[in-house]
Amino acid sequence: MSDVFWITVAGAVVTYLTRIGGHLVLSRFERVHPRVEAALNAVPAAVLTTLVAPAMLTAGPAEWIAIVVAGIVSLRSGLLTMFLTGAAVLIALRQFMG
Repeated sequence: MSDVFWITVAGAVVTYLTRIGGHLVLSRFERVHPRVEAALNAVPAAVLTTLVAPAMLTAGPAEWIAIVVAGIVSLRSGLLTMFLTGAAVLIALRQFMG
């Protein structure tokens, strides 16, 4: 079998082990400490930042407008609406701005 297959399998196994490991560690406690809970609640924002920040550094005007629109929409609606609106604005602007 090819190296790509084994790298994919190894990545899947490592991902599974880290996810189940976190669950097993946290399931041993009756109550999660408030600091740990706060840290876990911050993970989605941290992941989103790592995805958006590099794109913002190399973004053009279409991307900046889409990010601003998505940010404004996020103040009034949910995550899915924000994502879909931002994606629609970006697609439209890239189509018309070139």
